Amino acid sequence: MFEDYKDQNQYGNSRTTGSYDSYGSYRYSGYSGDGDNKKGKKDKKKGGFARSMAVCICLALVFGVVAGAAFQVTDYLGEQVTSASAEEAAVSGGEDEGDSDVASVLEKNAQSETGDSSGSAVTTVYDVSQVVEKMMPSMVAITSSGVTEIQSLFGTFQQPSQSSGSGIIIGQNDSELLIATNNHVVENAQELNVCFVDNEIVSAQVRGTDPVNDLAVVSVQIADIKDSTMSQIAIAEIGDSDSLQIGEPVIAIGNALGYGQSVTVGVVSALNRSLEVSSTSTSTGGVATNLIQTDAAINPGNSGGALVNINGQVIGINSAKLASNEVEGMGYAIPMSTAEPILSDLMNRTPREKVAEEERGYLGISGADVTEDVTSIYNIPTGAYVVTVNEGSAADKAGIRQGDVITEFDGLTVSSMTGLKDTMSYYRAGETVEVGLLTSRDGEWVEETVTVTLDDALSQ
Repeated sequence: MFEDYKDQNQYGNSRTTGSYDSYGSYRYSGYSGDGDNKKGKKDKKKGGFARSMAVCICLALVFGVVAGAAFQVTDYLGEQVTSASAEEAAVSGGEDEGDSDVASVLEKNAQSETGDSSGSAVTTVYDVSQVVEKMMPSMVAITSSGVTEIQSLFGTFQQPSQSSGSGIIIGQNDSELLIATNNHVVENAQELNVCFVDNEIVSAQVRGTDPVNDLAVVSVQIADIKDSTMSQIAIAEIGDSDSLQIGEPVIAIGNALGYGQSVTVGVVSALNRSLEVSSTSTSTGGVATNLIQTDAAINPGNSGGALVNINGQVIGINSAKLASNEVEGMGYAIPMSTAEPILSDLMNRTPREKVAEEERGYLGISGADVTEDVTSIYNIPTGAYVVTVNEGSAADKAGIRQGDVITEFDGLTVSSMTGLKDTMSYYRAGETVEVGLLTSRDGEWVEETVTVTLDDALSQ
């Protein structure tokens, strides 16, 4: 049934053996002849593979030992180089902790970056605590007490009022500490109090105001300030507002809502902004120009406070008066390039206090505000437009006529009738002042300056 089958190679050696079954299928039995030699070769290959693996393992171990040693040497050398660099920096007068400025500290200690090396996503966070620490001794909270006129269906009556604002210590002379703030913080004030960084409260007085630019200087007698308070306060450092760039980080500091000094952070959103400011019974209208716009929150009470750069320098005076309830993230500040010369002039003025109404001086005119719209339509300059002049009044005697526009009073700019009234509330009857005005001649506005001796209330 089964027939054996043997295959031979060309040398007559058997290679395989087997047989066919009854179905004609070949069954493999194995090798014969030199098949034993081939089996030996197969065993030899197995032994070679094992040796190869052993060699590979040994090489891997050797590589690991060498790499580890190299790493240790590199780490050691790196430490030596780092130590040497530190020593060299110390010897050559490298950066000292006490000498580094606020900006460099902020950049080194308060910057985090995310994203790949291409800079596709970078986020920078600023720690402003050092800026605030530097500025707080120069900041004050101002409380103003006065009387507000209320109009109702039953007539006009007065009631006591109190408001809060902020101020910046900008100077000192032999007898006074001088503080910059907004005009609307101190207008109509019958009593002013200043709170310093140590919460010491001292009475103050208005040295001078510029209602047009919403600026004022308040003075405090040094004799009224405790020595312990004087040792903690400082004069603010003024920065260059002309070098500001859009996107530059800024910090707003002020007495927000009268709760005490607080801090908000943002960036310069825009520069050279112009806004038309509505005129009210307690506020001068007109157009505010060259303003710094920022998204740092500026709320009531922040007025007169500081807008500061990351070096702790004042680059603007915040004004909540310029803010709008209809939008968010749009605060405004008066740049120091505008404010500094005005404040310097006000600092050199004789301090003035509000005069009781029965003792105030009067021009003897009725007037109207000249708004931006009136200026553009009728070509009338901005100022206090004279509607009528009382016969025999101080204005009449000085040569002021109907249709004239008063632009200056005792060296202070006048942009509206409201502003003129506020300025005159610091002057007594009988005082002599110079008044600048524009008068129309042959279709052109001509500048004039007249000298006026103010009347009392009974003359009106």
